[in-house]
Amino acid sequence: MAQDDQQVLEYDVVVIGGGAVGENAADRAHRDGLSVVVIEEELVGGECSYWACMPSKALLRPGAVLEAARAVPGAAQAVTGTVDVAATLARRDEFTSHWDDHGQVEWLEGAGLGLLRGRARFTGPRELVLTGTDGGRQVVRARHAVVVATGSEPVVPEALATVRPWTSREVTSAEQVPGTLVVVGGGVVAVEMAVAYTDLGARVTLLVRGSRVLPRAEPFASDEVGEALVKRGVDVRYGAQATAATRDEQGVRLTLGDGSQVDADEVLVATGRSPRTGDLGVDVLGLTPGEPLVVDDALMVTGVEGGWLFAAGDVTGRTATTHQGKYDARVVGDVVAARFSAAAGAAGADDGDGTDGAPGTDGTGGADGTPGTGGGTATDRSRGAGSAAERERSAGPWSRYRASADHAAVPQVVFGRPEVAWVGRTEQEARDAGLDVRTVRYAIGSVAGASVAADGYAGTAQLVLDEQRGTIVGATFTGPDAAELLHAATVAVVGEVPLDRLWHAVPAYPTVSEVWLRLLETAGL
Repeated sequence: MAQDDQQVLEYDVVVIGGGAVGENAADRAHRDGLSVVVIEEELVGGECSYWACMPSKALLRPGAVLEAARAVPGAAQAVTGTVDVAATLARRDEFTSHWDDHGQVEWLEGAGLGLLRGRARFTGPRELVLTGTDGGRQVVRARHAVVVATGSEPVVPEALATVRPWTSREVTSAEQVPGTLVVVGGGVVAVEMAVAYTDLGARVTLLVRGSRVLPRAEPFASDEVGEALVKRGVDVRYGAQATAATRDEQGVRLTLGDGSQVDADEVLVATGRSPRTGDLGVDVLGLTPGEPLVVDDALMVTGVEGGWLFAAGDVTGRTATTHQGKYDARVVGDVVAARFSAAAGAAGADDGDGTDGAPGTDGTGGADGTPGTGGGTATDRSRGAGSAAERERSAGPWSRYRASADHAAVPQVVFGRPEVAWVGRTEQEARDAGLDVRTVRYAIGSVAGASVAADGYAGTAQLVLDEQRGTIVGATFTGPDAAELLHAATVAVVGEVPLDRLWHAVPAYPTVSEVWLRLLETAGL
């Protein structure tokens, strides 16, 4: 608790973590007049803006554009070289604002949110001690709620920890491309960076512990990605596990479980992430440091009494992408505003888009991970009679106050080549959930739009169909720009749109989206 000589700062809501998730949660919670402060130890904008989503996609994009051009006669003849490394890294630096968060700090201030720099630790219910960047300490109290949005951090196996391996941070911010790179892992980061660094000229070895890359994707998608990596020149080794590692002036040497060795200039460890709760002082709240903060669908932490502690994003263990974390942030921000704002007790049609009737920010997010701008929808403002507090108390699944999509409607994109995009349940996940399902699959390259887009277009679309309800519960797409096919599937899964209604959604011709028609025909319509 606070000492007599410590400065005490008090706000209605304290948000720990100034990444995209924390920004969106703070913005939504503030809309009905609650005072909100964001605590950030590093850069405002967080992992996505500086060391993950944006820089990684900037590294991948030049190679994808060149490959697309080479697949179209007329354009292919204009491609005379390979990826320009210096220009690619310079463009990456622009996307990260050269690791300067000035612009995002300006957004926070413009939105009426406070910012405290430093590391926060709980000292009791609704109370934290903040150690600033200058070493000074002060107490921060929340009158109503604390939202934890501290994200996650890379897991580095003990056998590799001593050789100063790259993690997702180093690989996306590197100033030089190593001649050889070993990537340990088979998930999203491993696949994307194996492609990116191959494009940049490195010789890449991928050590996959299991029997396939992207183990959470459909097996056919994993197979297509694995085969493409090999064709790209990546040395892919399955069932491989590093048991020891050394580093000297020549680089890194890994010893594998079978006794073989792999040498490289650098090693990237991409073996997973863990919730960042180890140094938050959650033990004083009865929680276990290093473990995820388990929440309900209102994003309230279930293991703490009093209804004041909330969490969103990676730290909860239920989401692992920026877009889904921001969705949770919008939900938790609305819940906090409804439960604790003085304005929430007043009946009226306004559902929290600004205290003066002016449009607020919708928190959908710009390219740099910051919330975007725009008023709430008429549907939001007029949904039901009574106050926001009353609507939140009676809220059910799929309302704006419950993160229902986290359970079986999460979209995921892997920006390798081919791209892989999926939403909802895989076939196996659906069967494990007790659903009676069948799958339909179609070669995307067989539709006219794909043949126009690229000679030899290779990709696959698959739907997982619930036989009882006649709806889509999962969808996967592979191929060039497969990510752009995903949102239509996400709408269908979230909306539980019946197949016989989807039949009337006519795809434009000739587009790649015509694959939707072919999938429905394959399903028997």
